Amino acid sequence: MQGTLLTVPRLFPSAPRSRLMGPIAALAVALFLSGCASAPATQNGDGGADQGSQSGDQTEGYDKYETTQEAVDFLGGSAEGIARAVDRAFADYGRPNAIIKGEEGGGAIVVGLRYGMGEFMAKSGEKQTVYWQGPSVGWDFGGDAGRVFMLVYNLPRPDLIFQRFAGVNGSAFVVGGVGMQYLRSQSIVVAPIRVGVGLRLGAGVGYTQFTQEQSYNPF
Repeated sequence: MQGTLLTVPRLFPSAPRSRLMGPIAALAVALFLSGCASAPATQNGDGGADQGSQSGDQTEGYDKYETTQEAVDFLGGSAEGIARAVDRAFADYGRPNAIIKGEEGGGAIVVGLRYGMGEFMAKSGEKQTVYWQGPSVGWDFGGDAGRVFMLVYNLPRPDLIFQRFAGVNGSAFVVGGVGMQYLRSQSIVVAPIRVGVGLRLGAGVGYTQFTQEQSYNPF
């Protein structure tokens, strides 16, 4: 029996396909780098993050009891919910070496925006005003405005807070009307704690850009 030769048509002619390869390769590289920036820390055998174990050995960070009390006093929400959020952050990453206390507002209909301003305080004593803004995309609807208390981990120098931090996908923690989510840039982690976040925490992923001056450009 003679076999039948099947020919598969090309989806793209050779010339257009070559022109597409450049943009496709660039997009793949961008997605890869974004995934590396926002990838959560690897879990160790004890159930905590490896980076958290390193931070937990530090003795120069903020004390958990004092941090919890300061967060409760500043946010003015559910003491139990705030305490559990702080406990979660300390369990994952140990003692923060900086905190940010501020106010922010934003809204979203699938695509969201958030703007904020606050005071950055390093454990070493440096203080400065910081601003932040950024977009989010995902199943995220609603609006909110209020105070936010951020824990900052593994920050080598205070000026390194002024950069873009990507949201860690799947890191949202919500309990008792209190929400927390991790943001990451390489080994530096920022954990914003918000009260009454409602639907704004959503399933959105995006990034937050910290700046020295106020900006209305979220990108």
